[in-house]
Amino acid sequence: MSTPVNPKPFDPSSYGPWALVVGGSEGVGAEIAFRLADQGVSSVLVARKLEALEETAEAVRAKGVECRVVSADLTESDSTDKIAAACDGLDLGLLVLNAGANTYGAEFVESDMAQVQKVIDLNITSPMQIIRRFGPGLKARGKGGIVVMGSMAGYLGHADMSIYSAAKAFSRVFVEGLWLEMREHGVDVVEVILGVTRTPAMIRAGLDMDLPGMTVSEPHEVADEVIASIGNGPVHVCGGEGNEKGVEFSSGVNRGRIVAGAHKRMKALRGE
Repeated sequence: MSTPVNPKPFDPSSYGPWALVVGGSEGVGAEIAFRLADQGVSSVLVARKLEALEETAEAVRAKGVECRVVSADLTESDSTDKIAAACDGLDLGLLVLNAGANTYGAEFVESDMAQVQKVIDLNITSPMQIIRRFGPGLKARGKGGIVVMGSMAGYLGHADMSIYSAAKAFSRVFVEGLWLEMREHGVDVVEVILGVTRTPAMIRAGLDMDLPGMTVSEPHEVADEVIASIGNGPVHVCGGEGNEKGVEFSSGVNRGRIVAGAHKRMKALRGE
């Protein structure tokens, strides 16, 4: 699943000279921007926190490429317009949609629907709007790439985060269809599936990533896999054999046993 027979290498002439990296202020997104800079590709970085964006942008520019920043809340209706304005006049060859939100601590029947909608908007609505805005340009240029960051959570239901896992399931199936459509126009599409990754957000959430048998990826490792997988869609599972086996297990037909087992593991991850 994650090691193509004939892998397609990263080609800066196809995926450059500019890339849009949404969720690019820290963690995996920042590391992807650094890898792109090493390949001579400039970036437009999008996130909410301007200070963190500027810090990452300076590190990107130090590698000899250009970098623009956009401070935007992707749950707001004008966010795509802000991004498009910042990208005006640029030859974008790559979209990396790395922003996403999880939610813990509430059963769905007791949830705040405004917060539920934000999870849907951040993980489904906003990526679709961005792809719809910039996709025609990629189609017209006849080359380029689209990367959507997914999650192993999208392979099965989870208590207290049912909307997030459902949104990631939607994302993967959507990207598989987009891969079929865009490959006819020379544009590569891939959903990159993350397992547990030692990002600042995961650390702030207080997750116990030292559980026995847990496969934990570092942001720079994920970034390397992203760069290697862009032309090898429609789906790439990060983290090696352990996570690949996890995806295979999660895709099985004995749903009750699978979902209950994953729930037990998730509770341990959250220290419950």
